[in-house]
Amino acid sequence: MTVSRTICLGFLALISIGTILLMLPFTHADGSWGGFVTALFTSTSAVCVTGLVVVDTGTYFSFLGQIIILLLIQVGGLGYMTATTFLLVLLGRKFGLRDKIALQQSLDTQGMSGVVTLVQSIIAMTLIFELTGAFLLMPVFAPNVGFAGAIWYGLFHSISAFNNAGFALYADSLTSYATSIPMNLVIPALVIIGGIGYQVIMEVYMWLRDRFTGSTACIVFPLNFKIVVSTTAFLLVFGLIAFLLVEFRNPNTLGLFSFGDKLQLAWFLSVVPRTAGFNSVDYGQMTTAGLFLTIALMFIGASPGSTGGGLKTTTVRVLYSTTKAVLQGKEEVLCYRREIPTSLILKAVGVVFGSVTTVLIATMLISITDPEVDFIQILFEAMSAFATVGLSTGITAKVSIFAKLVLIATMYIGRVGVLLLMSAILGDPNRTSIRYPEENLLVG
Repeated sequence: MTVSRTICLGFLALISIGTILLMLPFTHADGSWGGFVTALFTSTSAVCVTGLVVVDTGTYFSFLGQIIILLLIQVGGLGYMTATTFLLVLLGRKFGLRDKIALQQSLDTQGMSGVVTLVQSIIAMTLIFELTGAFLLMPVFAPNVGFAGAIWYGLFHSISAFNNAGFALYADSLTSYATSIPMNLVIPALVIIGGIGYQVIMEVYMWLRDRFTGSTACIVFPLNFKIVVSTTAFLLVFGLIAFLLVEFRNPNTLGLFSFGDKLQLAWFLSVVPRTAGFNSVDYGQMTTAGLFLTIALMFIGASPGSTGGGLKTTTVRVLYSTTKAVLQGKEEVLCYRREIPTSLILKAVGVVFGSVTTVLIATMLISITDPEVDFIQILFEAMSAFATVGLSTGITAKVSIFAKLVLIATMYIGRVGVLLLMSAILGDPNRTSIRYPEENLLVG
Protein backbone atom coordinates (compact mmCIF):
# COMPACT_ATOMS: atom_id res chain seq x y z
CA MET A 1 0.00 0.00 0.00
CA THR A 2 1.30 3.44 -0.94
CA VAL A 3 1.93 6.13 1.65
CA SER A 4 -0.86 8.35 0.27
CA ARG A 5 -3.36 5.50 0.50
CA THR A 6 -2.33 4.83 4.09
CA ILE A 7 -3.07 8.44 5.05
CA CYS A 8 -6.37 8.63 3.12
CA LEU A 9 -7.63 5.31 4.49
CA GLY A 10 -6.55 6.35 7.98
CA PHE A 11 -8.84 9.38 7.86
CA LEU A 12 -11.67 7.23 6.47
CA ALA A 13 -11.20 4.77 9.35
CA LEU A 14 -11.39 7.61 11.90
CA ILE A 15 -14.55 8.98 10.27
CA SER A 16 -16.14 5.50 10.26
CA ILE A 17 -15.36 4.91 13.94
CA GLY A 18 -16.70 8.34 14.83
CA THR A 19 -19.89 7.74 12.84
CA ILE A 20 -20.63 4.48 14.63
CA LEU A 21 -20.01 6.01 18.05
CA LEU A 22 -22.14 9.09 17.35
CA MET A 23 -25.09 6.89 16.36
CA LEU A 24 -25.19 5.13 19.76
CA PRO A 25 -27.84 6.22 22.31
CA PHE A 26 -25.38 7.23 25.04
CA THR A 27 -23.96 9.98 22.80
CA HIS A 28 -27.32 11.76 22.51
CA ALA A 29 -28.94 14.01 25.09
CA ASP A 30 -32.32 12.29 24.76
CA GLY A 31 -30.83 8.76 24.83
CA SER A 32 -32.18 7.78 21.40
CA TRP A 33 -30.37 6.23 18.45
CA GLY A 34 -28.90 8.76 16.06
CA GLY A 35 -29.43 9.02 12.31
CA PHE A 36 -26.69 7.77 10.00
CA VAL A 37 -26.34 10.93 7.90
CA THR A 38 -26.23 13.19 10.96
CA ALA A 39 -23.59 11.00 12.62
CA LEU A 40 -21.55 10.73 9.41
CA PHE A 41 -21.70 14.47 8.78
CA THR A 42 -20.70 15.34 12.36
CA SER A 43 -17.89 12.78 12.43
CA THR A 44 -16.50 13.96 9.08
CA SER A 45 -16.72 17.59 10.14
CA ALA A 46 -14.88 16.80 13.40
CA VAL A 47 -12.14 14.61 11.90
CA CYS A 48 -11.63 17.08 9.04
CA VAL A 49 -11.64 19.93 11.64
CA THR A 50 -14.28 21.80 9.66
CA GLY A 51 -17.05 22.83 12.04
CA LEU A 52 -20.07 22.60 9.74
CA VAL A 53 -22.97 21.09 11.72
CA VAL A 54 -26.49 19.88 10.98
CA VAL A 55 -27.52 19.80 14.67
CA ASP A 56 -26.74 21.91 17.73
CA THR A 57 -23.68 20.28 19.29
CA GLY A 58 -24.40 21.64 22.77
CA THR A 59 -27.97 20.32 23.06
CA TYR A 60 -28.21 17.39 20.63
CA PHE A 61 -25.23 15.45 21.98
CA SER A 62 -24.72 14.28 25.55
CA PHE A 63 -21.58 15.02 27.54
CA LEU A 64 -20.06 11.72 26.33
CA GLY A 65 -21.02 12.60 22.77
CA GLN A 66 -19.29 15.94 23.09
CA ILE A 67 -16.18 14.20 24.45
CA ILE A 68 -16.13 11.89 21.41
CA ILE A 69 -16.46 14.88 19.08
CA LEU A 70 -13.61 16.62 20.90
CA LEU A 71 -11.39 13.52 20.57
CA LEU A 72 -12.16 13.34 16.85
CA ILE A 73 -11.24 17.01 16.52
CA GLN A 74 -7.98 16.47 18.39
CA VAL A 75 -6.92 13.46 16.33
CA GLY A 76 -8.09 15.08 13.10
CA GLY A 77 -6.26 18.30 13.89
CA LEU A 78 -3.01 16.56 14.72
CA GLY A 79 -3.40 14.39 11.64
CA TYR A 80 -3.86 10.64 11.40
CA MET A 81 -0.15 9.90 11.03
CA THR A 82 0.89 12.24 13.86
CA ALA A 83 -1.61 10.75 16.31
CA THR A 84 -0.71 7.20 15.28
CA THR A 85 3.00 7.91 15.61
CA PHE A 86 2.53 9.28 19.12
CA LEU A 87 0.64 6.16 20.20
CA LEU A 88 3.31 3.89 18.70
CA VAL A 89 6.05 5.88 20.44
CA LEU A 90 4.25 5.34 23.74
CA LEU A 91 4.15 1.60 22.98
CA GLY A 92 7.88 1.60 22.25
CA ARG A 93 7.68 0.57 18.59
CA LYS A 94 10.63 1.45 16.34
CA PHE A 95 10.03 3.27 13.08
CA GLY A 96 11.15 2.07 9.69
CA LEU A 97 11.81 4.09 6.56
CA ARG A 98 8.25 3.62 5.28
CA ASP A 99 6.77 4.98 8.51
CA LYS A 100 9.02 8.04 8.36
CA ILE A 101 8.12 8.72 4.73
CA ALA A 102 4.40 8.55 5.57
CA LEU A 103 4.90 10.89 8.51
CA GLN A 104 6.98 13.30 6.44
CA GLN A 105 4.23 13.52 3.80
CA SER A 106 1.54 13.93 6.45
CA LEU A 107 3.39 16.81 8.13
CA ASP A 108 4.44 18.33 4.80
CA THR A 109 8.05 18.65 5.98
CA GLN A 110 11.15 18.93 3.81
CA GLY A 111 13.09 15.96 5.17
CA MET A 112 12.79 12.81 7.24
CA SER A 113 15.46 13.49 9.84
CA GLY A 114 14.02 13.85 13.32
CA VAL A 115 10.37 13.43 12.30
CA VAL A 116 9.58 11.29 15.35
CA THR A 117 11.12 13.91 17.65
CA LEU A 118 9.12 16.53 15.78
CA VAL A 119 5.91 14.62 16.54
CA GLN A 120 6.75 14.56 20.24
CA SER A 121 7.36 18.32 20.13
CA ILE A 122 4.05 18.84 18.30
CA ILE A 123 2.12 16.90 20.95
CA ALA A 124 3.76 18.81 23.81
CA MET A 125 3.24 22.16 22.09
CA THR A 126 -0.41 21.34 21.36
CA LEU A 127 -1.12 20.48 24.99
CA ILE A 128 0.57 23.66 26.25
CA PHE A 129 -1.42 25.97 23.97
CA GLU A 130 -4.73 24.18 24.45
CA LEU A 131 -4.49 24.09 28.25
CA THR A 132 -3.39 27.73 28.37
CA GLY A 133 -6.31 28.69 26.13
CA ALA A 134 -8.76 26.73 28.30
CA PHE A 135 -7.48 28.48 31.44
CA LEU A 136 -7.85 31.93 29.84
CA LEU A 137 -11.36 31.18 28.56
CA MET A 138 -12.72 29.88 31.87
CA PRO A 139 -13.41 33.36 33.34
CA VAL A 140 -15.32 34.26 30.15
CA PHE A 141 -17.70 31.29 30.42
CA ALA A 142 -17.97 31.10 34.23
CA PRO A 143 -20.69 33.80 34.68
CA ASN A 144 -23.04 31.84 32.38
CA VAL A 145 -22.28 28.17 33.11
CA GLY A 146 -20.62 28.21 36.55
CA PHE A 147 -17.11 27.16 37.51
CA ALA A 148 -17.51 23.45 36.70
CA GLY A 149 -19.15 24.21 33.38
CA ALA A 150 -16.50 26.81 32.58
CA ILE A 151 -13.79 24.13 32.82
CA TRP A 152 -15.49 22.03 30.14
CA TYR A 153 -16.53 24.97 27.97
CA GLY A 154 -13.06 26.47 28.17
CA LEU A 155 -11.38 23.17 27.26
CA PHE A 156 -13.81 22.38 24.43
CA HIS A 157 -13.56 25.77 22.74
CA SER A 158 -9.79 25.99 23.27
CA ILE A 159 -9.17 22.63 21.58
CA SER A 160 -11.67 23.49 18.86
CA ALA A 161 -9.97 26.85 18.22
CA PHE A 162 -6.37 25.60 18.23
CA ASN A 163 -7.28 22.81 15.81
CA ASN A 164 -9.14 25.34 13.63
CA ALA A 165 -12.29 23.22 13.97
CA GLY A 166 -14.89 25.86 14.83
CA PHE A 167 -17.18 23.57 16.82
CA ALA A 168 -19.01 25.46 19.59
CA LEU A 169 -21.37 24.43 22.36
CA TYR A 170 -23.72 27.32 21.64
CA ALA A 171 -26.36 27.23 18.91
CA ASP A 172 -25.30 30.69 17.73
CA SER A 173 -21.58 29.84 17.98
CA LEU A 174 -19.92 32.80 19.76
CA THR A 175 -22.25 35.63 18.76
CA SER A 176 -23.29 36.16 22.41
CA TYR A 177 -19.61 36.99 23.14
CA ALA A 178 -19.19 39.23 20.10
CA THR A 179 -17.89 42.20 22.08
CA SER A 180 -16.01 40.26 24.77
CA ILE A 181 -12.39 41.47 24.70
CA PRO A 182 -10.92 38.26 26.21
CA MET A 183 -12.86 36.14 23.69
CA ASN A 184 -11.71 38.31 20.79
CA LEU A 185 -8.12 37.92 21.93
CA VAL A 186 -7.88 34.28 23.05
CA ILE A 187 -9.89 32.54 20.30
CA PRO A 188 -8.15 34.40 17.40
CA ALA A 189 -4.75 33.82 19.04
CA LEU A 190 -5.40 30.06 19.23
CA VAL A 191 -6.68 30.02 15.64
CA ILE A 192 -3.63 31.91 14.33
CA ILE A 193 -1.13 29.78 16.27
CA GLY A 194 -2.82 26.54 15.21
CA GLY A 195 -3.02 27.69 11.60
CA ILE A 196 0.48 29.08 11.17
CA GLY A 197 2.20 25.69 11.19
CA TYR A 198 4.17 23.69 13.75
CA GLN A 199 7.53 24.33 12.10
CA VAL A 200 7.05 28.10 12.29
CA ILE A 201 6.14 27.87 15.98
CA MET A 202 9.23 25.76 16.70
CA GLU A 203 11.46 28.22 14.86
CA VAL A 204 10.04 31.12 16.90
CA TYR A 205 10.58 29.11 20.09
CA MET A 206 14.22 28.38 19.24
CA TRP A 207 14.81 32.05 18.38
CA LEU A 208 13.30 33.21 21.68
CA ARG A 209 15.23 30.56 23.59
CA ASP A 210 18.53 31.75 22.14
CA ARG A 211 17.65 35.39 22.82
CA PHE A 212 16.83 34.79 26.48
CA THR A 213 19.73 32.41 27.14
CA GLY A 214 22.22 34.81 25.60
CA SER A 215 23.29 32.34 22.93
CA THR A 216 25.58 33.77 20.25
CA ALA A 217 24.23 31.35 17.64
CA CYS A 218 22.71 33.17 14.69
CA ILE A 219 19.38 31.72 13.60
CA VAL A 220 18.59 32.29 9.93
CA PHE A 221 14.88 31.92 9.33
CA PRO A 222 14.15 29.74 6.28
CA LEU A 223 12.12 30.87 3.29
CA ASN A 224 9.04 28.98 4.51
CA PHE A 225 9.04 31.00 7.75
CA LYS A 226 9.37 34.35 5.97
CA ILE A 227 6.59 33.60 3.51
CA VAL A 228 4.18 32.18 6.10
CA VAL A 229 4.63 34.99 8.64
CA SER A 230 4.57 37.88 6.15
CA THR A 231 1.60 36.50 4.18
CA THR A 232 -0.38 35.72 7.34
CA ALA A 233 0.25 39.20 8.75
CA PHE A 234 -0.77 40.85 5.46
CA LEU A 235 -3.99 38.83 5.21
CA LEU A 236 -4.97 39.59 8.81
CA VAL A 237 -4.51 43.34 8.36
CA PHE A 238 -6.12 43.30 4.92
CA GLY A 239 -9.11 41.34 6.23
CA LEU A 240 -9.55 43.70 9.18
CA ILE A 241 -9.62 46.80 6.96
CA ALA A 242 -11.73 45.16 4.24
CA PHE A 243 -14.43 43.93 6.62
CA LEU A 244 -14.60 47.35 8.26
CA LEU A 245 -15.20 48.93 4.86
CA VAL A 246 -17.78 46.50 3.46
CA GLU A 247 -19.75 45.87 6.67
CA PHE A 248 -19.37 49.22 8.44
CA ARG A 249 -22.95 50.37 7.80
CA ASN A 250 -24.65 46.96 7.72
CA PRO A 251 -27.07 47.04 10.69
CA ASN A 252 -27.17 43.23 10.80
CA THR A 253 -23.41 42.80 11.35
CA LEU A 254 -21.23 45.78 12.38
CA GLY A 255 -23.52 48.75 11.79
CA LEU A 256 -25.10 49.08 15.24
CA PHE A 257 -21.90 48.70 17.27
CA SER A 258 -19.51 51.40 18.50
CA PHE A 259 -16.29 51.92 16.56
CA GLY A 260 -14.27 50.04 19.18
CA ASP A 261 -16.62 47.06 18.97
CA LYS A 262 -16.55 47.30 15.18
CA LEU A 263 -12.77 46.86 15.34
CA GLN A 264 -13.15 43.77 17.54
CA LEU A 265 -15.76 42.24 15.24
CA ALA A 266 -13.78 43.04 12.08
CA TRP A 267 -10.68 41.48 13.66
CA PHE A 268 -12.61 38.32 14.48
CA LEU A 269 -14.09 38.24 10.97
CA SER A 270 -10.60 38.55 9.51
CA VAL A 271 -9.15 35.68 11.55
CA VAL A 272 -11.79 32.93 11.52
CA PRO A 273 -12.11 32.35 7.73
CA ARG A 274 -8.54 30.95 7.84
CA THR A 275 -9.81 28.36 8.82
CA ALA A 276 -11.91 28.14 12.00
CA GLY A 277 -15.68 28.22 11.75
CA PHE A 278 -16.53 30.32 14.79
CA ASN A 279 -18.76 33.26 14.08
CA SER A 280 -19.53 36.39 16.07
CA VAL A 281 -22.05 37.74 13.54
CA ASP A 282 -24.80 36.13 11.46
CA TYR A 283 -23.22 35.37 8.07
CA GLY A 284 -26.72 34.97 6.64
CA GLN A 285 -27.15 38.74 7.13
CA MET A 286 -23.80 39.73 5.67
CA THR A 287 -23.54 41.79 2.49
CA THR A 288 -22.68 40.08 -0.78
CA ALA A 289 -19.30 41.85 -0.77
CA GLY A 290 -18.64 40.55 2.73
CA LEU A 291 -19.53 37.00 1.68
CA PHE A 292 -17.19 37.14 -1.32
CA LEU A 293 -14.41 38.52 0.86
CA THR A 294 -14.94 35.64 3.30
CA ILE A 295 -14.92 33.13 0.43
CA ALA A 296 -11.59 34.51 -0.79
CA LEU A 297 -10.02 34.28 2.69
CA MET A 298 -11.40 30.75 3.15
CA PHE A 299 -9.92 29.68 -0.17
CA ILE A 300 -6.46 30.96 0.80
CA GLY A 301 -6.68 29.23 4.17
CA ALA A 302 -3.95 28.58 6.71
CA SER A 303 -0.30 27.53 6.34
CA PRO A 304 1.41 24.17 5.60
CA GLY A 305 1.96 21.76 8.47
CA SER A 306 -0.85 23.33 10.49
CA THR A 307 -4.32 22.30 11.62
CA GLY A 308 -5.98 24.53 8.99
CA GLY A 309 -7.04 23.91 5.41
CA GLY A 310 -7.41 25.86 2.18
CA LEU A 311 -4.82 26.42 -0.56
CA LYS A 312 -2.26 27.47 2.09
CA THR A 313 -0.41 30.79 2.29
CA THR A 314 2.73 29.42 0.65
CA THR A 315 0.80 28.20 -2.40
CA VAL A 316 -0.74 31.63 -2.93
CA ARG A 317 2.60 33.36 -2.43
CA VAL A 318 4.34 31.08 -4.94
CA LEU A 319 1.66 31.84 -7.55
CA TYR A 320 1.90 35.57 -6.78
CA SER A 321 5.69 35.47 -7.24
CA THR A 322 5.26 33.50 -10.47
CA THR A 323 2.80 36.05 -11.83
CA LYS A 324 5.13 38.88 -10.82
CA ALA A 325 8.05 37.20 -12.61
CA VAL A 326 5.97 36.77 -15.79
CA LEU A 327 4.91 40.42 -15.77
CA GLN A 328 8.54 41.50 -15.30
CA GLY A 329 9.70 39.24 -18.13
CA LYS A 330 11.95 37.14 -15.89
CA GLU A 331 12.85 33.49 -16.49
CA GLU A 332 13.19 32.56 -12.82
CA VAL A 333 10.74 33.00 -9.91
CA LEU A 334 12.27 34.72 -6.90
CA CYS A 335 11.03 35.30 -3.37
CA TYR A 336 13.19 36.89 -0.67
CA ARG A 337 16.23 36.48 -2.96
CA ARG A 338 15.64 32.76 -3.26
CA GLU A 339 14.68 30.96 -6.48
CA ILE A 340 11.50 28.87 -6.34
CA PRO A 341 12.02 25.41 -7.93
CA THR A 342 9.94 24.62 -11.02
CA SER A 343 8.59 21.48 -9.33
CA LEU A 344 7.15 23.62 -6.53
CA ILE A 345 5.47 25.96 -9.02
CA LEU A 346 3.92 22.98 -10.84
CA LYS A 347 2.67 21.62 -7.51
CA ALA A 348 1.10 24.98 -6.64
CA VAL A 349 -0.66 25.13 -10.02
CA GLY A 350 -1.91 21.58 -9.54
CA VAL A 351 -3.25 22.38 -6.06
CA VAL A 352 -5.13 25.46 -7.30
CA PHE A 353 -6.58 23.69 -10.35
CA GLY A 354 -7.71 20.69 -8.30
CA SER A 355 -9.15 22.90 -5.57
CA VAL A 356 -11.11 25.12 -7.96
CA THR A 357 -12.45 22.04 -9.77
CA THR A 358 -13.57 20.42 -6.51
CA VAL A 359 -15.40 23.53 -5.29
CA LEU A 360 -17.06 24.10 -8.68
CA ILE A 361 -18.28 20.48 -8.89
CA ALA A 362 -19.61 20.59 -5.32
CA THR A 363 -21.37 23.91 -6.00
CA MET A 364 -22.89 22.61 -9.23
CA LEU A 365 -24.18 19.38 -7.64
CA ILE A 366 -25.80 21.20 -4.71
CA SER A 367 -27.31 23.77 -7.10
CA ILE A 368 -28.97 20.92 -9.01
CA THR A 369 -30.49 19.23 -5.95
CA ASP A 370 -31.33 22.43 -4.03
CA PRO A 371 -32.25 25.05 -6.65
CA GLU A 372 -34.22 27.12 -4.11
CA VAL A 373 -31.01 28.09 -2.28
CA ASP A 374 -29.18 31.23 -3.46
CA PHE A 375 -26.06 30.60 -5.52
CA ILE A 376 -23.83 32.72 -3.27
CA GLN A 377 -24.93 30.68 -0.25
CA ILE A 378 -24.16 27.40 -2.02
CA LEU A 379 -20.75 28.64 -3.15
CA PHE A 380 -20.06 29.87 0.38
CA GLU A 381 -21.02 26.48 1.86
CA ALA A 382 -18.97 24.50 -0.67
CA MET A 383 -15.90 26.67 -0.12
CA SER A 384 -16.32 26.44 3.64
CA ALA A 385 -16.45 22.64 3.41
CA PHE A 386 -13.46 22.33 1.08
CA ALA A 387 -11.27 24.75 3.03
CA THR A 388 -12.36 22.99 6.27
CA VAL A 389 -13.56 26.30 7.72
CA GLY A 390 -17.05 25.58 9.00
CA LEU A 391 -18.65 28.98 8.46
CA SER A 392 -22.20 28.92 7.10
CA THR A 393 -24.98 31.26 6.08
CA GLY A 394 -27.38 28.91 7.87
CA ILE A 395 -28.26 26.43 5.11
CA THR A 396 -26.26 23.38 6.31
CA ALA A 397 -29.13 21.69 8.15
CA LYS A 398 -31.72 22.72 5.54
CA VAL A 399 -30.19 21.27 2.35
CA SER A 400 -31.12 17.84 0.99
CA ILE A 401 -29.48 14.60 2.07
CA PHE A 402 -27.64 14.40 -1.26
CA ALA A 403 -26.27 17.91 -0.71
CA LYS A 404 -25.09 16.88 2.77
CA LEU A 405 -23.28 13.88 1.23
CA VAL A 406 -21.64 16.22 -1.29
CA LEU A 407 -20.46 18.44 1.57
CA ILE A 408 -19.14 15.37 3.42
CA ALA A 409 -17.07 14.35 0.39
CA THR A 410 -15.89 17.94 -0.08
CA MET A 411 -14.75 18.18 3.56
CA TYR A 412 -12.82 14.92 3.22
CA ILE A 413 -11.11 15.99 -0.01
CA GLY A 414 -10.21 19.33 1.51
CA ARG A 415 -8.67 17.72 4.59
CA VAL A 416 -6.51 15.07 2.93
CA GLY A 417 -5.61 17.32 -0.01
CA VAL A 418 -6.44 17.07 -3.70
CA LEU A 419 -2.98 15.93 -4.83
CA LEU A 420 -2.64 13.37 -2.03
CA LEU A 421 -6.07 11.92 -2.81
CA MET A 422 -5.28 11.66 -6.54
CA SER A 423 -1.97 10.00 -5.68
CA ALA A 424 -3.85 7.50 -3.50
CA ILE A 425 -6.28 6.72 -6.33
CA LEU A 426 -3.79 6.59 -9.21
CA GLY A 427 -0.79 5.23 -7.31
CA ASP A 428 2.79 6.45 -7.39
CA PRO A 429 3.87 7.86 -10.78
CA ASN A 430 6.23 5.78 -12.89
CA ARG A 431 9.57 7.47 -13.49
CA THR A 432 10.65 7.68 -17.12
CA SER A 433 13.79 8.86 -18.86
CA ILE A 434 11.97 9.69 -22.10
CA ARG A 435 12.18 13.37 -23.09
CA TYR A 436 9.78 14.87 -25.62
CA PRO A 437 10.43 17.83 -27.95
CA GLU A 438 9.37 21.26 -26.75
CA GLU A 439 6.87 23.35 -28.72
CA ASN A 440 5.32 26.75 -28.08
CA LEU A 441 1.58 27.55 -28.14
CA LEU A 442 -0.61 30.56 -27.54
CA VAL A 443 -1.54 31.15 -23.87
CA GLY A 444 -3.75 33.91 -22.43
